[in-house]
Amino acid sequence: MQLSPSAHVDTFCRDNLPLGRDWPELVFDLPELHYPDRLNCATELLDGAVGRWGPDRPCLLSPTGTWSYGELLATANRVAHVLVEEFGVVAGNRVLLRGPNNPWLAACWLGVLKAGAVAVTTMPLLRSHELSKIVEAARPTLALTDHRFADELHALGGGLPVCGYGGSGADDLSVRAAARPTRFDDVSTAADDVALLAFTSGTTGQPKATMHFHRDVLAIADTFSRHVLRPTPDDVFTGSPPLAFTFGLGGLLVFPLHAGAATLLVERATPVELLETAARHGVSILFTAPTAYRAMLGSPSAHLLGGLRRAVSAGESLPAELANRFHAATGHWLIDGIGGTELLHIFISSADEQVRPGAVGRVVPGFRATVLDLDGRPVADGTPGLLAVKGPTGCRYLADDRQAQTVRDGWTLTGDTFVRDADGYFWYRARSDDLIVSSGYNIAGPEVEEVLLGHPDVLDCAVVGTPDPDRGAIVTAFVVPRPGVDAGESTRRALQEFAKASMAPYKYPRLIEFVPELPRNANGKLQRYLLRQRAAAS
Repeated sequence: MQLSPSAHVDTFCRDNLPLGRDWPELVFDLPELHYPDRLNCATELLDGAVGRWGPDRPCLLSPTGTWSYGELLATANRVAHVLVEEFGVVAGNRVLLRGPNNPWLAACWLGVLKAGAVAVTTMPLLRSHELSKIVEAARPTLALTDHRFADELHALGGGLPVCGYGGSGADDLSVRAAARPTRFDDVSTAADDVALLAFTSGTTGQPKATMHFHRDVLAIADTFSRHVLRPTPDDVFTGSPPLAFTFGLGGLLVFPLHAGAATLLVERATPVELLETAARHGVSILFTAPTAYRAMLGSPSAHLLGGLRRAVSAGESLPAELANRFHAATGHWLIDGIGGTELLHIFISSADEQVRPGAVGRVVPGFRATVLDLDGRPVADGTPGLLAVKGPTGCRYLADDRQAQTVRDGWTLTGDTFVRDADGYFWYRARSDDLIVSSGYNIAGPEVEEVLLGHPDVLDCAVVGTPDPDRGAIVTAFVVPRPGVDAGESTRRALQEFAKASMAPYKYPRLIEFVPELPRNANGKLQRYLLRQRAAAS
């Protein structure tokens, strides 16, 4: 793959791209996907929006106030000045971001890209041991964090500089930035310079960093957003996914900026609270998971869903029953979709009259998809197989041997089993690996096992997903207790609290079953399929 001359002074990302033979085949089937060789996506998204719609247009909404496009541009420029002039950030450096969804996190993300650096946005729920794996892989030179979430970063040690924002101290980023100019000469990055590293746990618990270019960020807006979502400058977006998830990054920042729309950033809310907040702010486009839509439909506030123009569902399988309930209640179809961190956003979806309840949808314009057998050969329509995708984006892991397992003959394999019908609709069947998808979160069973095995009462354990109508799946641990340990409710609660304290709380095992031993074959390999069958039957 021939790359453009890089603007990166720090060549870490270019140096750690996959070998050419392991790259996905990239296709640019739409004219809007042909970008100039020099491209900074933050310049296009933010400065371009101000140029097209003016600085006074509402941009970032929050429960406490509104930032205009001009205010966001000024703040992002000031952040870029601080990065370069006070912290010595050079193009290609990685900058770790940590915080809940709010205007300052968005401004930091844009400021990092304007400075030519690489954004590494992390979930505020992650604990220090989870962050340490990300830091080890990405080697950031600086961390910008909401001041309320700084402790886990400080606990890392290792000399990573940490700068808080949103506080009042003299060292706070907001104070530093206030003294800086509101104009900044954005670094003229190459369209194929890495703009962000997005981490996915995969199935092993060892995080994989997916590398996405500046052009990739625009490509997701010029495919799914432009052709399926079709937003207008009058729309107001909101949703539940963190900006650290590429689902949230696209739906709550990239897509609204690309359209000149506004976005409501909510730090934390239950599904019903999110719906009620959205109604107060005139939200017209909502991004969340099927679990949340189910909760909204079952609440006294369900009538507020009728105020939405678009409702996007992703992160887990959308049951036909839920899709039909939503349509009956609102007159609109949920926009289902499957995407992935490896491809940055949604690549199969349908909207409006194209929706078929139960089907995820058809290939988004700009992408191609097929269903393969285990030998990599296309299967006949109606036959289950491995979902494989090509498009303007594709899997590029940071220095990871698993690249060769994910990309086959130019196709990116998603790890899902699908069926395609004769009309080109794709129907989800199951995950093809050990990933548990629960309430839109991807949870690696082996990672939860590693934590539980650190408890003195646990001799052995295995973690799988139990099918659940509300969450899609529930994290379920089969635990072999050490001799003499009471296999009762008190131990079960102790293990759950231990897991919550050691990792992001959404990963903890909601179900724990104590067993005398785990099923293994003659070679000692754990037979997870037997545990999945047992969990599904329980």
